[in-house]
Amino acid sequence: MATRLGLGLPQNRQYDLGTDVPDVARAAERIGYDSLWVYERALFPEPATQGLYGIEGLPWPDAYRHVADPLVTLTLAAAATERVSLGSSVLVAPLHTPFQLAKALASLDAASGGRVLAGFGTGWSLDEYAASGIRPIKERGRVLDEVIDVCRAVWGPDPVRHTGPLTSIDSALVGPKPARPIPILLAAGTGRARERLVEHADGWLPTATGLEQVADQWHALQDLAAERGRQQPIRTVLRVNARYQAERESGDRRPFHGGAEQIAADLLPYAELGLEEILVDVQSTPRDAEELKDVAAEVYEAARAAGL
Repeated sequence: MATRLGLGLPQNRQYDLGTDVPDVARAAERIGYDSLWVYERALFPEPATQGLYGIEGLPWPDAYRHVADPLVTLTLAAAATERVSLGSSVLVAPLHTPFQLAKALASLDAASGGRVLAGFGTGWSLDEYAASGIRPIKERGRVLDEVIDVCRAVWGPDPVRHTGPLTSIDSALVGPKPARPIPILLAAGTGRARERLVEHADGWLPTATGLEQVADQWHALQDLAAERGRQQPIRTVLRVNARYQAERESGDRRPFHGGAEQIAADLLPYAELGLEEILVDVQSTPRDAEELKDVAAEVYEAARAAGL
Protein backbone atom coordinates (compact mmCIF):
# COMPACT_ATOMS: atom_id res chain seq x y z
CA MET A 1 0.00 0.00 0.00
CA ALA A 2 1.32 3.46 -0.91
CA THR A 3 2.52 5.66 1.94
CA ARG A 4 0.12 8.49 2.69
CA LEU A 5 1.69 11.88 2.02
CA GLY A 6 0.96 15.13 3.83
CA LEU A 7 2.05 18.71 3.22
CA GLY A 8 2.87 21.46 5.70
CA LEU A 9 0.68 24.53 5.26
CA PRO A 10 2.27 27.98 4.79
CA GLN A 11 2.52 29.68 8.18
CA ASN A 12 5.76 31.63 7.89
CA ARG A 13 6.50 35.29 7.20
CA GLN A 14 6.72 35.16 3.39
CA TYR A 15 3.12 33.96 3.04
CA ASP A 16 -0.18 35.84 3.26
CA LEU A 17 -2.34 34.01 5.77
CA GLY A 18 -5.76 34.81 4.35
CA THR A 19 -4.87 34.29 0.68
CA ASP A 20 -2.06 31.75 0.54
CA VAL A 21 -3.33 29.16 3.01
CA PRO A 22 -6.57 28.43 1.10
CA ASP A 23 -4.70 28.62 -2.23
CA VAL A 24 -2.00 26.12 -1.19
CA ALA A 25 -4.57 23.89 0.52
CA ARG A 26 -6.66 23.62 -2.65
CA ALA A 27 -3.57 22.98 -4.75
CA ALA A 28 -2.30 20.26 -2.40
CA GLU A 29 -5.64 18.46 -2.52
CA ARG A 30 -5.64 18.70 -6.31
CA ILE A 31 -2.06 17.38 -6.53
CA GLY A 32 -3.05 14.31 -4.51
CA TYR A 33 -1.79 14.92 -0.97
CA ASP A 34 -3.71 13.02 1.68
CA SER A 35 -3.37 15.53 4.50
CA LEU A 36 -2.43 19.09 5.46
CA TRP A 37 -0.52 20.02 8.60
CA VAL A 38 0.35 22.90 10.90
CA TYR A 39 2.85 23.41 13.68
CA GLU A 40 2.92 25.76 16.66
CA ARG A 41 5.50 28.35 17.61
CA ALA A 42 3.83 30.94 19.81
CA LEU A 43 6.58 33.54 19.98
CA PHE A 44 10.24 34.34 19.27
CA PRO A 45 12.09 35.65 22.35
CA GLU A 46 14.58 38.40 21.59
CA PRO A 47 17.11 38.14 23.01
CA ALA A 48 16.67 34.39 23.39
CA THR A 49 16.72 33.23 27.00
CA GLN A 50 17.43 29.62 26.01
CA GLY A 51 18.65 27.79 22.94
CA LEU A 52 16.50 25.91 20.45
CA TYR A 53 14.91 22.83 22.06
CA GLY A 54 16.45 24.04 25.33
CA ILE A 55 19.97 23.29 24.05
CA GLU A 56 22.38 25.99 25.18
CA GLY A 57 23.85 28.01 22.33
CA LEU A 58 21.66 26.51 19.60
CA PRO A 59 20.02 29.43 17.74
CA TRP A 60 16.33 29.59 16.89
CA PRO A 61 15.59 29.49 13.13
CA ASP A 62 14.58 32.81 11.60
CA ALA A 63 11.36 31.14 10.40
CA TYR A 64 10.18 31.05 14.02
CA ARG A 65 10.04 34.87 14.08
CA HIS A 66 6.62 34.76 12.42
CA VAL A 67 4.38 31.67 12.66
CA ALA A 68 0.64 31.95 12.08
CA ASP A 69 -1.71 30.48 14.67
CA PRO A 70 -2.20 26.78 13.91
CA LEU A 71 -5.95 26.56 14.53
CA VAL A 72 -6.69 29.63 12.41
CA THR A 73 -4.51 28.17 9.65
CA LEU A 74 -6.31 24.81 9.78
CA THR A 75 -9.69 26.52 9.71
CA LEU A 76 -8.77 28.39 6.53
CA ALA A 77 -7.59 25.14 4.95
CA ALA A 78 -10.73 23.29 6.03
CA ALA A 79 -12.96 25.84 4.33
CA ALA A 80 -11.00 25.52 1.08
CA THR A 81 -10.88 21.70 0.82
CA GLU A 82 -13.17 18.67 0.81
CA ARG A 83 -11.09 15.51 1.15
CA VAL A 84 -7.74 15.95 2.91
CA SER A 85 -7.18 15.28 6.61
CA LEU A 86 -6.27 18.31 8.73
CA GLY A 87 -3.61 17.72 11.37
CA SER A 88 -1.27 19.40 13.83
CA SER A 89 2.31 18.29 14.26
CA VAL A 90 2.28 19.57 16.80
CA LEU A 91 0.05 21.77 18.93
CA VAL A 92 1.85 22.56 22.19
CA ALA A 93 -1.20 21.53 24.16
CA PRO A 94 -0.19 22.86 27.63
CA LEU A 95 -0.10 26.40 26.20
CA HIS A 96 -3.90 26.18 25.80
CA THR A 97 -6.71 25.91 28.32
CA PRO A 98 -8.00 22.34 28.01
CA PHE A 99 -11.72 23.13 27.63
CA GLN A 100 -11.30 25.83 24.98
CA LEU A 101 -8.90 23.68 22.97
CA ALA A 102 -11.26 20.70 23.10
CA LYS A 103 -14.22 22.84 21.98
CA ALA A 104 -12.26 24.49 19.15
CA LEU A 105 -11.10 21.13 17.77
CA ALA A 106 -14.61 19.67 18.03
CA SER A 107 -16.01 22.65 16.12
CA LEU A 108 -13.35 22.34 13.42
CA ASP A 109 -14.02 18.62 13.04
CA ALA A 110 -17.76 19.18 12.78
CA ALA A 111 -17.25 21.93 10.20
CA SER A 112 -14.83 19.87 8.10
CA GLY A 113 -16.88 16.69 8.09
CA GLY A 114 -14.64 14.65 10.37
CA ARG A 115 -11.16 15.41 9.03
CA VAL A 116 -9.22 16.62 12.10
CA LEU A 117 -6.18 14.85 13.56
CA ALA A 118 -5.26 16.31 16.96
CA GLY A 119 -1.49 16.12 17.30
CA PHE A 120 -0.23 17.22 20.71
CA GLY A 121 3.20 17.79 22.24
CA THR A 122 4.52 19.36 25.43
CA GLY A 123 6.99 21.84 23.92
CA TRP A 124 10.21 23.11 25.46
CA SER A 125 10.19 26.94 25.41
CA LEU A 126 10.30 28.63 28.81
CA ASP A 127 9.17 31.89 27.22
CA GLU A 128 6.10 30.33 25.62
CA TYR A 129 5.04 28.81 28.92
CA ALA A 130 5.55 32.12 30.72
CA ALA A 131 3.44 33.91 28.10
CA SER A 132 0.61 31.38 28.15
CA GLY A 133 0.02 31.73 31.87
CA ILE A 134 -1.57 28.28 32.13
CA ARG A 135 0.91 26.33 34.29
CA PRO A 136 4.72 26.30 34.70
CA ILE A 137 6.71 24.23 32.23
CA LYS A 138 7.64 21.73 34.95
CA GLU A 139 3.97 20.69 35.06
CA ARG A 140 3.61 20.21 31.29
CA GLY A 141 3.14 16.45 31.44
CA ARG A 142 0.29 16.72 33.94
CA VAL A 143 -1.34 19.47 31.88
CA LEU A 144 -1.15 17.33 28.74
CA ASP A 145 -2.79 14.47 30.64
CA GLU A 146 -5.67 16.76 31.55
CA VAL A 147 -5.96 18.14 28.01
CA ILE A 148 -6.43 14.58 26.75
CA ASP A 149 -8.98 13.77 29.46
CA VAL A 150 -10.96 16.97 28.82
CA CYS A 151 -10.94 16.40 25.07
CA ARG A 152 -12.31 12.88 25.49
CA ALA A 153 -15.03 14.19 27.82
CA VAL A 154 -16.04 17.19 25.68
CA TRP A 155 -16.04 15.13 22.49
CA GLY A 156 -18.13 12.40 24.13
CA PRO A 157 -21.83 12.23 24.94
CA ASP A 158 -23.67 14.83 26.98
CA PRO A 159 -23.86 15.58 29.81
CA VAL A 160 -20.14 16.30 29.99
CA ARG A 161 -18.51 15.88 33.39
CA HIS A 162 -14.87 16.35 34.37
CA THR A 163 -12.99 17.25 37.52
CA GLY A 164 -9.30 18.00 37.35
CA PRO A 165 -6.63 20.46 38.48
CA LEU A 166 -7.40 22.95 35.66
CA THR A 167 -10.93 22.15 34.56
CA SER A 168 -14.13 21.48 36.45
CA ILE A 169 -17.36 20.62 34.59
CA ASP A 170 -20.13 19.47 36.93
CA SER A 171 -22.65 18.58 34.23
CA ALA A 172 -23.10 20.39 30.94
CA LEU A 173 -24.22 20.15 27.35
CA VAL A 174 -21.28 21.01 25.08
CA GLY A 175 -21.63 21.32 21.32
CA PRO A 176 -21.00 20.96 18.53
CA LYS A 177 -19.70 17.44 18.82
CA PRO A 178 -17.04 16.20 16.41
CA ALA A 179 -18.27 14.38 13.33
CA ARG A 180 -16.47 11.28 14.62
CA PRO A 181 -14.05 10.47 17.48
CA ILE A 182 -11.04 12.72 16.78
CA PRO A 183 -7.76 10.74 16.78
CA ILE A 184 -5.21 12.05 19.29
CA LEU A 185 -1.57 11.67 18.23
CA LEU A 186 1.38 12.46 20.46
CA ALA A 187 5.00 13.43 19.86
CA ALA A 188 6.38 10.89 22.33
CA GLY A 189 10.02 9.87 22.32
CA THR A 190 10.81 9.07 25.96
CA GLY A 191 9.60 6.76 28.72
CA ARG A 192 6.64 8.51 30.38
CA ALA A 193 5.57 10.05 27.06
CA ARG A 194 5.50 6.59 25.46
CA GLU A 195 3.40 5.27 28.33
CA ARG A 196 0.94 8.15 27.87
CA LEU A 197 0.67 7.36 24.16
CA VAL A 198 0.17 3.62 24.60
CA GLU A 199 -2.42 4.10 27.34
CA HIS A 200 -4.33 7.17 26.16
CA ALA A 201 -3.66 8.11 22.52
CA ASP A 202 -4.26 6.86 19.00
CA GLY A 203 -0.99 7.59 17.26
CA TRP A 204 2.61 8.77 17.21
CA LEU A 205 4.17 11.88 15.64
CA PRO A 206 7.92 11.32 15.25
CA THR A 207 10.24 13.80 13.55
CA ALA A 208 12.84 12.66 11.02
CA THR A 209 15.87 13.40 13.18
CA GLY A 210 17.75 10.31 11.94
CA LEU A 211 16.72 6.94 10.61
CA GLU A 212 18.32 4.90 13.38
CA GLN A 213 16.86 7.07 16.12
CA VAL A 214 13.33 6.93 14.67
CA ALA A 215 13.62 3.16 14.16
CA ASP A 216 14.73 2.66 17.78
CA GLN A 217 11.88 4.81 19.08
CA TRP A 218 9.33 2.99 16.91
CA HIS A 219 10.51 -0.43 18.09
CA ALA A 220 10.47 0.71 21.73
CA LEU A 221 6.92 1.99 21.30
CA GLN A 222 5.77 -1.25 19.70
CA ASP A 223 7.42 -3.29 22.45
CA LEU A 224 5.71 -1.22 25.14
CA ALA A 225 2.34 -1.58 23.40
CA ALA A 226 2.77 -5.36 23.31
CA GLU A 227 3.86 -5.42 26.95
CA ARG A 228 0.79 -3.40 28.02
CA GLY A 229 -1.55 -5.55 25.92
CA ARG A 230 -2.65 -2.77 23.61
CA GLN A 231 -4.89 -4.14 20.85
CA GLN A 232 -5.48 -0.91 18.88
CA PRO A 233 -2.85 -0.26 16.20
CA ILE A 234 -0.71 2.85 16.62
CA ARG A 235 -1.19 5.33 13.81
CA THR A 236 2.09 6.95 12.65
CA VAL A 237 2.76 10.27 10.92
CA LEU A 238 6.41 11.23 10.42
CA ARG A 239 7.27 14.94 10.19
CA VAL A 240 10.02 15.80 7.68
CA ASN A 241 11.33 19.36 7.63
CA ALA A 242 12.85 19.63 4.16
CA ARG A 243 14.80 22.40 2.45
CA TYR A 244 14.17 22.38 -1.27
CA GLN A 245 17.19 23.33 -3.37
CA ALA A 246 16.85 22.79 -7.12
CA GLU A 247 20.64 22.71 -7.34
CA ARG A 248 22.06 20.93 -4.31
CA GLU A 249 25.26 22.55 -3.11
CA SER A 250 28.40 20.53 -3.73
CA GLY A 251 29.32 18.44 -0.71
CA ASP A 252 25.98 19.01 1.04
CA ARG A 253 24.96 15.56 2.27
CA ARG A 254 22.38 16.61 4.80
CA PRO A 255 19.16 14.59 4.47
CA PHE A 256 16.15 16.33 2.95
CA HIS A 257 18.32 19.11 1.50
CA GLY A 258 18.13 19.15 -2.29
CA GLY A 259 15.77 18.82 -5.20
CA ALA A 260 12.56 16.82 -5.28
CA GLU A 261 14.26 13.56 -6.30
CA GLN A 262 16.79 13.85 -3.47
CA ILE A 263 14.06 14.56 -0.90
CA ALA A 264 12.06 11.58 -2.18
CA ALA A 265 15.10 9.31 -1.97
CA ASP A 266 15.67 10.40 1.63
CA LEU A 267 12.03 9.67 2.49
CA LEU A 268 12.10 6.09 1.24
CA PRO A 269 14.04 4.46 4.14
CA TYR A 270 11.60 5.95 6.64
CA ALA A 271 8.64 4.55 4.75
CA GLU A 272 10.34 1.15 4.82
CA LEU A 273 10.21 1.23 8.64
CA GLY A 274 6.46 0.75 8.29
CA LEU A 275 5.46 4.33 9.07
CA GLU A 276 2.15 4.77 7.29
CA GLU A 277 2.16 8.52 6.64
CA ILE A 278 4.84 11.14 5.99
CA LEU A 279 4.30 14.86 6.36
CA VAL A 280 6.71 16.87 4.20
CA ASP A 281 7.07 20.51 5.23
CA VAL A 282 8.85 22.46 2.47
CA GLN A 283 7.59 25.96 3.29
CA SER A 284 10.92 27.34 4.53
CA THR A 285 12.70 27.93 1.21
CA PRO A 286 10.05 28.99 -1.36
CA ARG A 287 9.75 32.76 -1.79
CA ASP A 288 5.97 32.77 -2.12
CA ALA A 289 2.88 30.58 -2.47
CA GLU A 290 3.29 30.07 -6.22
CA GLU A 291 6.75 28.65 -5.69
CA LEU A 292 5.56 26.54 -2.75
CA LYS A 293 2.84 24.98 -4.92
CA ASP A 294 5.39 24.14 -7.62
CA VAL A 295 7.75 22.56 -5.07
CA ALA A 296 4.89 20.60 -3.47
CA ALA A 297 3.93 19.17 -6.86
CA GLU A 298 7.52 18.21 -7.69
CA VAL A 299 8.04 16.50 -4.33
CA TYR A 300 4.76 14.58 -4.60
CA GLU A 301 5.52 13.34 -8.11
CA ALA A 302 9.08 12.37 -7.16
CA ALA A 303 7.88 10.53 -4.04
CA ARG A 304 5.34 8.51 -6.00
CA ALA A 305 7.90 7.77 -8.72
CA ALA A 306 10.32 6.53 -6.02
CA GLY A 307 7.74 4.01 -4.85
CA LEU A 308 6.22 5.73 -1.84
